[in-house]
Amino acid sequence: MPHALIVHAHPEPESFCSAQMREATSALEAQGYTVEVSDLYAMEWRADLNRGDFTHTPPAFFKPQADQLQAVTDQTFAEDVAEEIVKLQRADLLVFSFPMWWFSLPALLKGWVDRVFAMGVAYGGTVGRFETGGLSGRKAILLFTTGSTEDMFGTYARDGDMDVILFHIQHGMFYFVGYQVLAPVVSFSPVRHSEDVRMQQLANVREAFLNLETRTVLTWETGQNLLALPGFRGAR
Repeated sequence: MPHALIVHAHPEPESFCSAQMREATSALEAQGYTVEVSDLYAMEWRADLNRGDFTHTPPAFFKPQADQLQAVTDQTFAEDVAEEIVKLQRADLLVFSFPMWWFSLPALLKGWVDRVFAMGVAYGGTVGRFETGGLSGRKAILLFTTGSTEDMFGTYARDGDMDVILFHIQHGMFYFVGYQVLAPVVSFSPVRHSEDVRMQQLANVREAFLNLETRTVLTWETGQNLLALPGFRGAR
């Protein structure tokens, strides 16, 4: 059976963002997935990568990547990090579920990446990058809400091109560690819409997660509009 890990970062369990995470979970389970959810706020997850991430004693000059490599060899990750790494490694599908804050991930979710996409696990050391990254052969997708309405995004729109906004996540996090990156599932500004529209947005989330096998796979020749920017020489 395929297995999915949803890493969820919203402080309100009754939010629309949390509702669509549950909708995605239900849709995945309906087609045979087993699903784990790491609810970072409920877990009281710590965002900052520091010496407490290890049970060994880091040297006086703390170099996090070197200590991550040592922790891989000596199995000395702190318990909370070690548990999330195990979840990550057994997942065929990784889902980031979050509200878009400041055109990016909430701090807890970015901190999860800092601490769990460890050197020697997800990339680096004896592990490659991009197509040969530590999570190659698996899929990843973003599931998120926005504050702005859909018409506010676009190449010449106020909030900018969504492909460009998401580049640092989809390319710089997912693709960097080897994931096949699926087109994101976005609910634009649910707070501004009626209950009927929000119900349709949840139905769209369900439909998307019921049909992941046919969902567009992003590449960095066709999946990003960065190539159209003056002076841009390509993402690879």
